[in-house]
Amino acid sequence: MKRNDLSPSHGPGTNARTADCQIADLSKVLVVGRSPINRVVVAKIVERSGLKTISEAPDTAASVLRKLAPGTIILDGGSDNRDCDALMPSIMSLRLASGSNLPSVILLSNRAGTPESLSLPSAVDIVVAKPITPERLQPIVEKLIGRG
Repeated sequence: MKRNDLSPSHGPGTNARTADCQIADLSKVLVVGRSPINRVVVAKIVERSGLKTISEAPDTAASVLRKLAPGTIILDGGSDNRDCDALMPSIMSLRLASGSNLPSVILLSNRAGTPESLSLPSAVDIVVAKPITPERLQPIVEKLIGRG
């Protein structure tokens, strides 16, 4: 999939209009995972960057995703990196509709590697190995939001 990076003027608090007139809100991050504790920890780290977070379990995230149109999604892959696989078609649908790489997707994994080396779905942009710390996750989130 070809990447169409955001222009340099896009940053936290800005929006990118998708092809179907939805707005990808770059100031919002959807945090998805089975563990409520992990979702809270990740949300607190993301909020340090001045972003708004919404936390959801994998089974409720699909309905929130379309309504929210976040600029970034952080998925907790669980023990086998597959806890959020059911969300991948919805993410790919949003990307196709926008004609871009929005929303950006970060996968929290028990293993280090790249999306390719871990045989992950193409929707995953970056893998962050657990344990998740502010020093590890926050710069990646800020880079995705400010890239271009």
